[in-house]
Amino acid sequence: MRYRRPPNVSTYEVFSATALALATGGTPPASLDRLWEGLECFAAYGDEVEPATLASAAADALGIPPDASGLVDHQAIGDAWERSSGGVSIISALLDQLTR
Repeated sequence: MRYRRPPNVSTYEVFSATALALATGGTPPASLDRLWEGLECFAAYGDEVEPATLASAAADALGIPPDASGLVDHQAIGDAWERSSGGVSIISALLDQLTR
């Protein structure tokens, strides 16, 4: 399924509006399966964190282990997504790189 932003929120509000709705028992701007097909965790602000350490922290925070972890080429994934006008699944591309 190709992602389409819900019309009632801006690109920059999708995550915060959804998180607020889930935390307060409200209604998210769209059903979760329409918003995300997966979740990618990565170190912020250029911090260097080993993939295993980050995977463990994500599992502790979310209560579920990741399907895969490691290093990926975000530039190649972004280029493929742009060439396809958003028709490429970013999550599938991440998993393809991580499970090769």
